[in-house]
Formats: sequence, structure tokens, C-alpha cells
Amino acid sequence: MLIPGQLVIISGPSGAGKSTVVAGILKRLAPKIRLSVSATTRSPRPGETDGVQYHFLTPEEFAARREAGDFLECMEVFGRGHWYGTLFDEVRPSLARGQWVILEIDVDGARRALDEFPEAVTIFITVGGETPEEREAELERRLRDRKTESEEAIRRRLEVARHELAQADTYKYQVVNDQVDATIANVVALLAQEGFEA
Repeated sequence: MLIPGQLVIISGPSGAGKSTVVAGILKRLAPKIRLSVSATTRSPRPGETDGVQYHFLTPEEFAARREAGDFLECMEVFGRGHWYGTLFDEVRPSLARGQWVILEIDVDGARRALDEFPEAVTIFITVGGETPEEREAELERRLRDRKTESEEAIRRRLEVARHELAQADTYKYQVVNDQVDATIANVVALLAQEGFEA
């Protein structure tokens, strides 16, 4: 009998490096684990391919699929007017085949996903710091070091980060990302502890 796969939810504030960590996990553990491709109503950016970075849907398609109950979780990103979400058909078929599936989503999406998959493994990627203020200062430093964001965008990301950091304790695991390779190894070890077999 095929053992069903497991859902892994990875969240963390902007600047914590979760996308880099997830990419490293996939490089080490694929094809037994895969990243769920989110759907969005935003237009593709140069170099993006439908079905690879995102499933690009028109607002009408997204609304129809939402109405039909096709989404595990979805939300309109405040301030941008675009919808993002996880389609059930990105998750269920892979789990049924025994694959593990990573959802890289925010804390609100994670809460909705856990309603459907309460046994999911939850991991919060964060930054070092003894206090919330120290962690926020480290995130701000990282965001500014990128030199890709406007002042308004940095402020907005930090406001969201405050909300996300406040939810960190609701995750089964919290992993501080001070050194990327060590963080990837740490998460891989946690997945093995949860039953993942490479």
C-alpha cells in the first residue's frame, strides 16, 4: 500500500530568507518533495512561465474557481489588489502519490490550510534576535541590503512582518536562518524526524 505524502507549511516574514531555504530543500530532496505552485491574478513578469512560478489566472477565472471551492486557501494581497492562493489540485494528487508537498505561504494562509490538513508539519523561518524589536531590526537591515524596495514597500513589509512574527509560536518548529546552508540542513533533519525518507 502506498503511504500518503505529507504537507509541509513553511512561513516567515519578508527578509528571513524562506524562499532561498525552500529552494535548497528542493535541491536536496526532490523529487520526493515538491513545491506547490500558487495561483495568482497578477500578470507574469519577464521570464516567468505559467505553471512554473505561478498559475496565472484572470480575475474572472480566479473568482470562478474560488466560488467552486477549488482553493485550499486564498487571499487578496492588501494594497496590491491581486489574489493569490493554493489550488487543491496542486496538493491532493501529489499527497496521494506519496510525495511530500511544501506550501510556502503566509501565516493567514497557513491557518486556513491547517483547517483542511491539521496534521501538516509547520515550520516558521525567522531571524536571530532576543526580542521582537531585535528581530524586526534584523529584518529591516536585510530588506534594505537588498536595495530592491521603495521606502513605502519596506514599511509595508515590516508591518506585515510584525504580524507574522507574532504568530511564530503557533508553528511546530521555529528555525533561525543565520546561515543558509545550516538552516537547510536543519530543516531537512526536521523533515526526516517527521518521517520523510530521502
